[in-house]
Amino acid sequence: MNGYTESTTVAEQRQLARRAGARLLLREDDEYPAPLRAIPDPPPFLLARGELRAEDALALAIVGSRHATPYGVAVAERLAAELAARGVTIVSGLARGIDTAAHRGALAAGGRTIAVLGCGVDVCYPPENRRLVGRVLERGALLSQFPLGTPALPRHFPLRNRTIAGLALGTIVVEAAERSGALITAGHAGELGREVFAVPGPVTSELSRGANRLIQDGAKLVQRWEDVVAELPEVWRRCLREAPGVAVPVGTPEGDEERVLALVGGDPVHIDQVIERSGVPSGRTAAVLLSLELKGWVQRLPGQHYVRSAAATTDDMRSA
Repeated sequence: MNGYTESTTVAEQRQLARRAGARLLLREDDEYPAPLRAIPDPPPFLLARGELRAEDALALAIVGSRHATPYGVAVAERLAAELAARGVTIVSGLARGIDTAAHRGALAAGGRTIAVLGCGVDVCYPPENRRLVGRVLERGALLSQFPLGTPALPRHFPLRNRTIAGLALGTIVVEAAERSGALITAGHAGELGREVFAVPGPVTSELSRGANRLIQDGAKLVQRWEDVVAELPEVWRRCLREAPGVAVPVGTPEGDEERVLALVGGDPVHIDQVIERSGVPSGRTAAVLLSLELKGWVQRLPGQHYVRSAAATTDDMRSA
């Protein structure tokens, strides 16, 4: 069975998985995800850690570049949070960049997320996501179509990408070069009859060329979560739940974000004042303010003025 010795029985393989804190799922097992079972030639087995639920059938994948810009990270986190807050399970690949941002956004909103790995479920890759793995296990699951102990090898990821597409009703691409794994995932989604979405980016950005090309080729352009759910069949739209009245800001500002946010309060402040007081270069300040706006920490007003968002102010009061 794809790396297991032929001499071991399914019962023995299940026992090996249990010893590693995982579960072996065959296609005929009830816990094997139904959306994945429905595609042609699904993985013959999965190894799972964490909890899978029937409600995870309402899932969307968010994928993109490992070398994401602050803009891409902010957009991915915000989309994931807004969708997860409404009951959508966010599927991604736990890779650096956009994938990590998608998982973080879903978790920040108290939603569910599934990480599909290109290695064994007992292998943490990339290693810096060890803490994130623990959080995913609390609010979702890790899945792999590879045996325990399998390292993360380049040839595994195209297979992993097809599994991501098969688990979701649609795939959202946020920042992708013209040749990237995210575009492979989007291609699989299209071939499987699932929706394909893309977030537009600057025409001058190498990382936006893939997503912009998808839009040219007919992918749904996404600016907000509403653009995504509008394309879902009515049966799935009825499954969405109302989000809390006040959105929770995504992530914890650090570095330049923390410095800039400290200068934005309840009274409007002009971007030039933020640049002068923070010591952060002007171009970087503009990018940081955009990131904070997309994450829900600040609100932009006319004339390049900014104030702390109501949601962020509420969050600060709860933390005090």
